Amino acid sequence: MEDILLRLEFLMIRSRLLASALGLSLGLAAMSGVAHAAEAAPQKAAPAATPAGERASPSLIVTIVVDQLSANLFNQYRSQFTGGLKTLADQGMVSINGYQTHGVTVTCAGHSTVLTGAHPARSGIPANDWIDTTTGQETYCLAALQNTLAHGKNTDNGPVGPAQLSASTLGDWLKAVSPQSRVYGVSGKDRGAITLAGHKGDGAFWLTDGFGFTTYVEPGQSAQARLAPVAPVNARMIDRFTRDMPTWTYTNEACRRLEGRWTIAGQTFDSKLPPVNDRFDNSPVLDELTLEGAIELLETQQLGRRGVTDMLGVSLSATDRIGHAFGTQGPEMCEQMLRLDAALGAFLDRLSTIPGGVIVALTADHGGSDFPERSAVEGYPDAGRVDRALQPRVNAALKARFGLDADPVVSSAGGFIIVDKDRRSLAEPLRSQVLAAAIELLNAEPQVAMAVSRDELLAEPIPASDNPEELTVRERLRLSAVAGRSPDILRAWQPGLTGQGRVGGAISSHGSPWDYDRRVPIVFWWPGAEGQERFLPMRTIDIAPTLANLIGVQPDAPIDGRCMDLPQFAKGRCETK
Repeated sequence: MEDILLRLEFLMIRSRLLASALGLSLGLAAMSGVAHAAEAAPQKAAPAATPAGERASPSLIVTIVVDQLSANLFNQYRSQFTGGLKTLADQGMVSINGYQTHGVTVTCAGHSTVLTGAHPARSGIPANDWIDTTTGQETYCLAALQNTLAHGKNTDNGPVGPAQLSASTLGDWLKAVSPQSRVYGVSGKDRGAITLAGHKGDGAFWLTDGFGFTTYVEPGQSAQARLAPVAPVNARMIDRFTRDMPTWTYTNEACRRLEGRWTIAGQTFDSKLPPVNDRFDNSPVLDELTLEGAIELLETQQLGRRGVTDMLGVSLSATDRIGHAFGTQGPEMCEQMLRLDAALGAFLDRLSTIPGGVIVALTADHGGSDFPERSAVEGYPDAGRVDRALQPRVNAALKARFGLDADPVVSSAGGFIIVDKDRRSLAEPLRSQVLAAAIELLNAEPQVAMAVSRDELLAEPIPASDNPEELTVRERLRLSAVAGRSPDILRAWQPGLTGQGRVGGAISSHGSPWDYDRRVPIVFWWPGAEGQERFLPMRTIDIAPTLANLIGVQPDAPIDGRCMDLPQFAKGRCETK
C-alpha cells in the first residue's frame, strides 16, 4: 500500500505541475469522482459583501487545524501565499497574536482545546501519551481498549476513541439541540480527527498505511457501516494505482535556495528534495489526501445543504511530520507551505458553493521551531540540545542518596515520573522524599528553566488567561496539569533547547512553554468576508464559544474560553455579562 500511496503522490505532483502551466488552481476537486459535475458547471461570481450585522448564521462550520503551523511560520510565508492561505490572510478576520495558552505544547493537548473551549487541565488531555504509575504502562491520549479499528489491524496507536477527552465539544453541544446535524472529523492522525469530531460525532477518519481512511469501531457497531462515508474515496485511492515511481521534488523553484548540509548527532543531514527518507506521510501529499477526504464528506454527506447546521473538522498533519523530520527552515517546509496554500485554495473554492453559507476557523495545535544546529548558525547562539548526561546525573545522585537500585526519574509527558524499576510509583514517604530531592537537583541544572511538582500545581487555582502573553511559566504549566495523567514533575527547558535528534527520525520538535511553541494563527473567514486584523491576543479556547454563539448553542458545562464578537453576522455579537 505504501507503493500505492507513493504513486498517488506522483499523480498529484504531476497534476499540480500541469495546473501551474495552465494557470489553474490545484485540482483537488478533480481527484474526487463527485466533483466532475461541479467542474462542468459555470463558475459563480463571489457573493458581494453583506452589510455588517445582516449576514445570517452559516449552515456549515469548518474547523481547520494545521498541525505545527506556528504564528512565526504563517507570517514568514504570508507574502508568498497565492491560494487558500492568502485568501484567509487577506479576507479573513486574522488574530496575529493567537495562543495555545498552556505549557506542554503537543498535538493531542493542543487539539483538545480548539473545539472544547477548555485548557488541557479541564479537557483531561495533558500530552500525547503518559505513563500510568499505578500500572507502569504507557497510555495513549485517546486509548479506548474496548474499541477496534475499522481496517481490521491493530496499527497506529491501537484502539482509540474520544472517551479520554473529559470535556465535550462544540459538535456535542450542537448535536444535543439538533440531532439531525452532521459532525465529522478527518485528518492524517487519529488524534486530529477524533478531537474535532467529539463524543457524538458521526464519524472521525484518519489515514493509515496500507488502507486509506480508517476509523474506530465501538462494541456493537459494524466496521463496514462506520467506513461507509469514506469507502468511495478509499476505493479511488486504490484505483489510481500506477507503476510509476514518483519522488517528492520541487514544484516551487524558489524553495531550492534553502538547501543545505548539516551535522546532527554525528550524522549528516542533506536538506533537499527529494529527501533521503521520501515517505508519503512525511510529504505534502498527506494533507492533499486529507483534503480529498474532506471533500468526499462535504459532497456525499451534503454538509451544509440540508437545512440544518453541520460541522466538518479538518486536521492537516503534514506540516508537523515535515517539521519533525526536516525542520522548519529548509526547502522541505517551503514546499509544504506553498503546496498547502494551493490545496487549501481549491478546498475554499468548494466551500464557497455551499448555498447556506460557511464559516471557516483556522488555527494550529501548537507552534514549533527549527532544529538547533541550523538555528545556531542563523543567529540564535542559545539554540541547542539538552545534555544527554543531565538525567543520568540526577538519577545517580538520587540513587546514592536514597540507596535505590533503579533510576527513579523517568521521562514522561513533558516531565518526569518518580518510580521503581517497574515504572510504578514509589511507596510513601519515599516517593515524596525522592520527588523533593529530584526537583531540587533539576532546578540546579543550568539547562532547566523550571521543574515543579504536579501536586503543587494542582493545589493552585487555574489562572486567568485572558492575557496569555502575561502568564508566567508556572501558570502555563498549571494549565497543562491533569491529576493522574501529568507526570510527577513538570519541567521547562531553557528557551532554544530541545531534546536529542536522529537523522531519519525526528531532528526538530516542540512542546515547550515558550511563545515559539505557543503562538499560532487564528483566522475566521467566510465567502464575501472583508479582511480585518486583530492585534490583541486571542486564544484557541475562544474559538468554540465564538462559534457556539454564532449558531445559537450553549456549552453543557463550564469552559475556559470566551466568546469573541463577529459583528459581521446578525448573531455575531457576544452577550455581555
